[in-house]
Amino acid sequence: MLSIFEHLHNQDRFLEAKDDYKNSKIVIIGVPMDFTVSFRPGTRFGPKKIREVSYGLESYSVYADDSLEEKKFFDAGDVDIPFGNVAKSLELIEEVTEHCLNDNKIPLFLGGEHLVSYPIVKKVAEKYPELTVVHFDAHADLRDSFFGEKLSHATVLRRISEHVKDKHIYHFGIRSGVKEEFVYANEHTHMFPIEVKAPFLSVFQDLKDKPIYITLDIDVIDPAFAPGTGTPEPGGCSSQEILEVVSYFKELNIVGFDLVEVSPANDLSERTSLLAAKIVREFIIGLG
Repeated sequence: MLSIFEHLHNQDRFLEAKDDYKNSKIVIIGVPMDFTVSFRPGTRFGPKKIREVSYGLESYSVYADDSLEEKKFFDAGDVDIPFGNVAKSLELIEEVTEHCLNDNKIPLFLGGEHLVSYPIVKKVAEKYPELTVVHFDAHADLRDSFFGEKLSHATVLRRISEHVKDKHIYHFGIRSGVKEEFVYANEHTHMFPIEVKAPFLSVFQDLKDKPIYITLDIDVIDPAFAPGTGTPEPGGCSSQEILEVVSYFKELNIVGFDLVEVSPANDLSERTSLLAAKIVREFIIGLG
């Protein structure tokens, strides 16, 4: 049987990542893919930039009063994405995810466009049949097709909904979409438009003890704080609010996480990548 490293290459690593895969609880995996983006490309460079700017952060978190230094996590590098081949790319992401889960690790994926979440959740749902997906995003991503394509960053949550049970998806911060997406959400998912923290806390107790996969599109945050994304949408939450929400993750049974849609070329200030790196730091400290 092939190892997880068969389809990975490692050029950079996240701040304080350890060299010990075997004894690590969390494994970071980059997915540099942006083949189906509909507005501004560039998220394929997100994983590299998030790692790079992580060295501008402290290992210690004021929020958690804890540090990355003692946390057992490993940076496995990036999936070797065959440029332009969507189907093969998704297949490789599935394989890497399966290896990670078979090794009893918590995968932490860095995108990349949001479509990369689909093959990941497919595999996570196979291992955890009662999986609940918690989705932070500006966009519903519930279209059945987009410009005739079933596989798109605009359809990813619709495809995911086909692999988890009805009403096992919770959306927070959604402030963009077509009416049909919201009709579908009201019938099959839990949709909380516009707001993030308040609705998340209102269902927080319901999420406890369930196997949780979290997918966080950086555009859930207002472009004033995170302009470096492919499809910015005004009216989002602040960076402080999303960090407050992340502080609650440690109380959940999280079995997988991704942070997607960071597009460094659209933010020369690097504040979007820095925020992403800080979210990752807080996530690892909370669960590590």
